[in-house]
Amino acid sequence: QVQMVESGGGLVQSGGSLRLACAASGSGLRFNVMGWYRQAPGKERELVADISSDGRTNYADSVKGRFTISRDNDKNTVYLQMNSLKTEDTAVYLCNGDWWRLNSHSEPEVGRSWGQGTQVTVSS
Repeated sequence: QVQMVESGGGLVQSGGSLRLACAASGSGLRFNVMGWYRQAPGKERELVADISSDGRTNYADSVKGRFTISRDNDKNTVYLQMNSLKTEDTAVYLCNGDWWRLNSHSEPEVGRSWGQGTQVTVSS
């Protein structure tokens, strides 16, 4: 079983910063793309940023220049540094990852897992 657990959400004033972390657990895992999504009440889930295993990044236009995604491949952990936060950044932030590993028969397994989400609230 693959679990992804987010941490670091909370309440912050407009202009402030937060750092989210998402740690994945499970034996023998290797991740390709890892990413952060967010979903605000009444809105569709949207991609915030993602990062490939070799460090290539991709950001939503709304967060470019303010958010930075990074990862630690040894720890199967992805981070999101959020600066200059705005009220419109308020949402539940969820991490996900595309993973692979070899099972007990040395056969490849692949999958995509999601975290439960962490609330980020930015007050004016």
